[in-house]
Amino acid sequence: MLGKIIKKVRKSLSKGEVKQAQKDAMPTSSESSDKSTAPKPSKPRPQGTRRPAKPSSPQRQQSGKGRSSGEKPASMPPKEQAKSVPKIKWDLAQFDVPPVEGKTRFHDLDLPIEIMHGIFDLGFEYCTPIQAAILPQALTGADASGRAQTGTGKSAAFLITILTRLQRNPIQENRRPGTPRALIIVPTRELALQVKKDASFLGKYTRSKVVAVFGGMDYQKQKQMLAEKVVDIVVATPGRLLDFKRQGDLHLSKVEIMVIDEADRMLDMGFIPDVRQIINSTPPRAKRQTMLFGATLTPEVTRLSSQWTREPVQVDIEPEQVVVDTVDQIVYLTTSRERFALLYNTITQKNLKRVIVFCNRRDQTRRLSERLRAHGINCAMLSGEIAQKKRIKTLEDFRSGLIRVMVATDVAGRGIHIEGISHVVNYNLPLDPEDYVHRIGRTGRAGATGTSISFATEDEAFQLPKIEEYLGNKLNCTYPEDQLLTPPQKPLKETPQQPASRTPNLRGHRPNNRRKPASQRN
Repeated sequence: MLGKIIKKVRKSLSKGEVKQAQKDAMPTSSESSDKSTAPKPSKPRPQGTRRPAKPSSPQRQQSGKGRSSGEKPASMPPKEQAKSVPKIKWDLAQFDVPPVEGKTRFHDLDLPIEIMHGIFDLGFEYCTPIQAAILPQALTGADASGRAQTGTGKSAAFLITILTRLQRNPIQENRRPGTPRALIIVPTRELALQVKKDASFLGKYTRSKVVAVFGGMDYQKQKQMLAEKVVDIVVATPGRLLDFKRQGDLHLSKVEIMVIDEADRMLDMGFIPDVRQIINSTPPRAKRQTMLFGATLTPEVTRLSSQWTREPVQVDIEPEQVVVDTVDQIVYLTTSRERFALLYNTITQKNLKRVIVFCNRRDQTRRLSERLRAHGINCAMLSGEIAQKKRIKTLEDFRSGLIRVMVATDVAGRGIHIEGISHVVNYNLPLDPEDYVHRIGRTGRAGATGTSISFATEDEAFQLPKIEEYLGNKLNCTYPEDQLLTPPQKPLKETPQQPASRTPNLRGHRPNNRRKPASQRN
């Protein structure tokens, strides 16, 4: 009897505890009012994304990409907070590159595994000559200066140096938005976008945040990125960079490493006073690492290098090494009348898939692109008169294969790296021999092979001796085969007519848009 009573009491007590627990779990009135702020149950995340760690403090909860642990969080939009480095299981053993005598492997440089992973994804195995000459000393903090054409791998050389420095020396203290640790100055918007893209690929598995700053578009967007985010690397053209610096959106006092790319071209474009002002806003050269490159080392560029660097590693990659070894150069002796037929038949009969055709002036690119489209060739134009957003889209479409032929001025002659360009055509021979090298450097990049075709007409053939003198060798000139000179069929559609001129009609005919005198109306 006593045992039954005890069991009954225990049972009633347990029921009371359950009811009390349920009561305690009920939200109070104040808690109910804050229901919208209560954390929601987690949902299954897509495969391949990284689940954020549970924050232990408000600082950890707001930490985002591009900052080291322990930094004070900056004001960032929610989208930026959600970004994280791709977490993919990868081991250096997967990157097997055998030693080869006379070549330097990236394995030999003791690079961080995150950067080796990015190099592996890009398919690089051995250093190019400029990388092998610069990287061993630049990775120790030494300055560098030298001559190197586009396509030699110099961009990867200074980007690997920057990313390695940032990865090995994380900043633990609080950082101010718009205060980069590395600054890369380039002369053109296209080159700025290209370097930013290369940095994003190489630094894919690091936490380095890269921002491109350039004129012509997205002023407010770029301003917002600098004002709200902690950035590590800024790639900039001089004018826009100074605009943001004057307005207090960009601060250069913490720059640890600076790169001046295409210094000779910036000198030609009159940017050197701006560059000098930018450099004076950074720490003294004894407290920063500086790397300066140019396609040519003129006395002016050499003097600037001595002012801005300290005992730099000197590199000199001869232009003929790049041109002769990797690009098959063809010069066709033709006439201005036959030139279009020669271009059209070269593209169609050889079934070329990705071609850049260079002209000297904007009006020439416009007329040629219209004529090619009228004959059924999928092409686009790239020149200074094209709006920046459209230029970017044109380059992306050309890169992805949506555009077969890109007709361009020398705005695309430097710094644009697009894989798979098999042919470059000089529809007009360049007036400056140096531009010849930059043009044909769009193909045969980084050791790959390519073909350049130049048209030497009766009006432009006189440019050849200067080009040959600059290259240091003779160009093989030949006449095109007869089938390449066959006139193309009638255009599929007429070339767009130019707008009617507003000048007086010299033949005395009345323009169609002018009304007749009242006495002559019906």
